[in-house]
Amino acid sequence: MAGEVMRRVALVTGANRGIGLEVCRRLGARGWRVFLGARDYEKGAAAARRIGGDVSPVALDVDNPEAPFGLAAAIGPVDVLINNAGVHYDTGQTALGADWRIVREAFETNLFGAWRMAQAFAPEMRARGWGRIVNVSSGAGSLAEMGAGTPAYATSKAALNALTRVLAGELSGSGVLVNAVCPGWVATDMGGAGGRPVAEGAASVLWAVDLPGDGPTGGFFRDGRPVAW
Repeated sequence: MAGEVMRRVALVTGANRGIGLEVCRRLGARGWRVFLGARDYEKGAAAARRIGGDVSPVALDVDNPEAPFGLAAAIGPVDVLINNAGVHYDTGQTALGADWRIVREAFETNLFGAWRMAQAFAPEMRARGWGRIVNVSSGAGSLAEMGAGTPAYATSKAALNALTRVLAGELSGSGVLVNAVCPGWVATDMGGAGGRPVAEGAASVLWAVDLPGDGPTGGFFRDGRPVAW
């Protein structure tokens, strides 16, 4: 309809709690249509009811190779994809003694899940000439800052950063911006007590959602400032 303001649509993975849920809440409060992705649909539905707004829960296990494509067929195109699902901050492991099951699970969710989501939703963004893909990463994945500890998490997030660069390069000039964001140490189930408030971590993610058309792509940011690769 002439004069009607286009309503943005966002999809957030791993969103039934923590940063993902807060991002859904804040986008919903803007009047966006939001799809809240969760492995457990009932937990996602309960979370969506708590925050209100036009937030629809969707069953989404990013570890399932077919799930992202099935979801894309079911809900149609989205303007913003936030790859928030993440697992295994493995503080008790060393690289030399790592449990391979944990390592594989970390890569399956933290890297391959985000990769599949991009394959499922980015082509339509490119065809429409606008989109934002935000990969929720971590300073643990910064090679400049990396040392011993959390081997599965750190290496999988470093790989997610690499994927961010590759996707941004492929989508350059299309109107689709792809960036990795570190929300910082946030007081969530994964981060534990003592971190910054969830709202602050979510604000770091939303900064990348709100980038203008001439904004950066292929970058790694925390609170809107570059993080060393």
